[in-house]
Amino acid sequence: MVPSKLQIVKQIMNISSDDEFNYLASIFNDHQLENVPIIAEYRNMIGVDFPFLPVELFKSYVINTKPTAEVIFKSSGTTSSQRSSHHVYDASLYRKLSLLGFEKQFGSVKDACIIALLPSYIDNGDSSLVYMVNHFIDHSQHPESGFIDLDHAKSKITNLQQSRTTTFLFGVSFALIDLAEILSTEFPELCIIETGGMKGQRKEMTRAELHAQIQMAFPRSRIESEYGMTELLSQAYTSDGHWFNPPPWMKVSAVDISDPFNILPIGQRGLLAITDLANYHSCSFIQTRDVGIVNDFGEFTVEGRLDNSDIRGCNLLHP
Repeated sequence: MVPSKLQIVKQIMNISSDDEFNYLASIFNDHQLENVPIIAEYRNMIGVDFPFLPVELFKSYVINTKPTAEVIFKSSGTTSSQRSSHHVYDASLYRKLSLLGFEKQFGSVKDACIIALLPSYIDNGDSSLVYMVNHFIDHSQHPESGFIDLDHAKSKITNLQQSRTTTFLFGVSFALIDLAEILSTEFPELCIIETGGMKGQRKEMTRAELHAQIQMAFPRSRIESEYGMTELLSQAYTSDGHWFNPPPWMKVSAVDISDPFNILPIGQRGLLAITDLANYHSCSFIQTRDVGIVNDFGEFTVEGRLDNSDIRGCNLLHP
């Protein structure tokens, strides 16, 4: 029997052990193999029972267990680049789990102000990040919650600082640097969550360099990071600016760069492979091109992206 939407949500939200996670992962794997042809084709081609699907395939295939989608998220990109598309059958699952994952890390958003400085994502449209943050804004009961632009950010943040309002600021990296150049304030009630991405607007820098530059402008604020992508419906957040902490329904492994079917021991650097049970209706097993390390607690780092080298398995399938 196919579980209902409510049953799926409850099963994912109530995971409390590795055994429960692995049990659901096995069920979800069978469900997706049966209902998503490209996943079955890929597994048959490589001969692996639990294949991590190369994230690039979201650019070429509709990966969905259902014939319809409530919303289609698209990756950021330019008119000259092919954007990944994630056809989401049940957007309510995304809303519930994204909010639950955030509040597990940072506490309730109801009494906080949620503001967002995400110009490039808004310009591209169809962004899962914008959709998620908009849901947080709707869930917040603070009248000042909302999306902002750089022209109004200074006055908005200054007003919130003066009222000592608990505030979460989601910002794309280059916009946060722009903000740090026009505003410097001591605002201990502010948590800045950078979402990555210079988008060609500024030179690339390490996360440590980025956080240090933002921290100079906001010396008493908390600076954290969010890890997410179009192809995943779950997010991970740092609690120390370095290690990302995934929610209970998301697990991360590192695999060998030259052999992505070889899962590496804890502590070794490799490509990040993610099991995301929130992706019940698409693909829960995603092979990213992000390089990082996983520690004994299941936390992970992101140290860069493999852009210029093919990894075995990624180019086996073409439309």
